[in-house]
Amino acid sequence: MLNDFGAIATVAVKDLKKAAAFYEKTLGLRAQSREGDEVISYASGGTVLNVYRSEFAGTNKATAVCWAVGDQVDAIVDSLRSKGVAFEHYDMPGVKREGDVHVGHGMRVAWFKDPDGNILNIVSG
Repeated sequence: MLNDFGAIATVAVKDLKKAAAFYEKTLGLRAQSREGDEVISYASGGTVLNVYRSEFAGTNKATAVCWAVGDQVDAIVDSLRSKGVAFEHYDMPGVKREGDVHVGHGMRVAWFKDPDGNILNIVSG
C-alpha cells in the first residue's frame, strides 16, 4: 500500500530557533518552508526532514534520522567535529571503532545528537 509513496523523517524539538541554527548552520540543510514557530521543512537530497516543536522532544532513545553518505563518512565526521559536534560511542558485537566512526558489518557509521538529544547518524551504505 505505501510502497509507492515517499517517507518524510520527522524530528521533535523544544526550541525551533535553536534547532534551526543546528540543522542549518551545523548540518548545512536548507529550509524549504516554515510554519511560524511550529515547523521547518528541510530539503535533504531527494527527501524531506520536518523539524517541529513538541513537548516530547528528545525522548526517543533510538536513531531518528540517518543519512547515507557513501564514502564521505570520515570527511563529514571531521567537518561536524570542527563545528563542535560531539559523537556518540556504542559497544556492539562485531563492530570496532576508528575514532568516532564505528566499523563493521560492511558499514562505517557515526552517531551524534541534535541540541534536543535526538540521535542522528551518517552511514556509508
